[in-house]
Amino acid sequence: MPWRLGGLTTRGRCLLAAGVAAGLCAVLVDERDLLRVAAFVIVLPLLASIVVGRTQVSLQADRELVPPRVAAGGVCQARLTLRGSGRLGGRLLLEDMVPEALGGAQRAVVARLPQDQAVQLIYPVHPLERRVHSLGPLVARITDPLGLAEYKRTLAGHSRLIVIPAVAPLTGIISGGEAGTGEAGGERVGLGQSQDATVVRSYRQGDDLRKVHWRTSARRDELMVRVEEWSERGGATVLLDHRTAAHRGKGAASSLEYAVSLAASVYLHLRQRGQRVRLVTADGLVQASGAEHAAQIALDALAALHPTEQRDLASASAMASGQEVIAVLGAIDAVAVDQLLAHRPRGLRSHALLLDVAAWASGGHGRQAVDPARPAQLLAAAGWSVAFARPEQSPSSVWGQLCRSSGSGPRVPR
Repeated sequence: MPWRLGGLTTRGRCLLAAGVAAGLCAVLVDERDLLRVAAFVIVLPLLASIVVGRTQVSLQADRELVPPRVAAGGVCQARLTLRGSGRLGGRLLLEDMVPEALGGAQRAVVARLPQDQAVQLIYPVHPLERRVHSLGPLVARITDPLGLAEYKRTLAGHSRLIVIPAVAPLTGIISGGEAGTGEAGGERVGLGQSQDATVVRSYRQGDDLRKVHWRTSARRDELMVRVEEWSERGGATVLLDHRTAAHRGKGAASSLEYAVSLAASVYLHLRQRGQRVRLVTADGLVQASGAEHAAQIALDALAALHPTEQRDLASASAMASGQEVIAVLGAIDAVAVDQLLAHRPRGLRSHALLLDVAAWASGGHGRQAVDPARPAQLLAAAGWSVAFARPEQSPSSVWGQLCRSSGSGPRVPR
């Protein structure tokens, strides 16, 4: 079988060139010993190319990711199953192309292929940042022991690994509005034998005075409002601010990744408590609603979410939904606060989880962080419950802070 120069590696080509040069010198100076050495150096890479080229191997490979969906910071296994038949005339080198964020390319050497049996290779993958990663292709290289000749082929294509945001378990429920209906935020009172029970709760700033339940207010000596209309609408909207200008830091330690993880935790927590929940991003897109398998849809959407370069907070679809809003916000100013309040119906309390993004701006990456105190005061004055989040705080502690804030009326936590 004829050899092909295309199968020579850089080492083989250099050795062949050196042999040719040595042969020319030997002829010019009439040195027979040097000519013998030159002939050996020329024949060696050609012989390696012929041997490797004559290797008759039928190779097949599959890649399986276990599990195919993993949370950021978790562990996944990539399992390569290699099947082959025929004669292996050199070394079989396998290289699986893996993104640098997952550890870089993985390599292995197979000395021989057992007949009618599969060889399984396993390597771990440690994803630290949520993203949809693509692994592959898997390339096989057959080389001679000296690495002078090489032939390669692709055995397996690409596999998708979905790295969802880390979700923290939360406890408690916010009170004073939609998300708290049915919990400690309200009580049922009878209106008469022929009327259904009505859910009432304490009056909060911003509530519609037309919904005051005067009989219960007189009995308890405090203003109480009806929330049965809210129960009929039901549900809550989790608004995630993913604007590039609203966040600081890079990679897995950025404020954006914290916000995504916090929003995912809130969304799943409310769903687990029987609430109808929507997940809306700052560009106004509904990432998930109350449909079947919505939790998985939401996490997959967050895994593939990229920050948006838009400057405005396009929150109209979230604010005008008639649902309680829980906003996970980065750096916002008075303009963004006005955008949040512009579409909000009267009589519905809302809640804000404000990230103190200056705490994520270590090293100073160029954008000046906005002090969250002033926006928090504006939101609280409009009847919103507000809680702050810093990188050293867990999502559960931030959520607990918001629950306490909503239960004690609108205020800015110190």
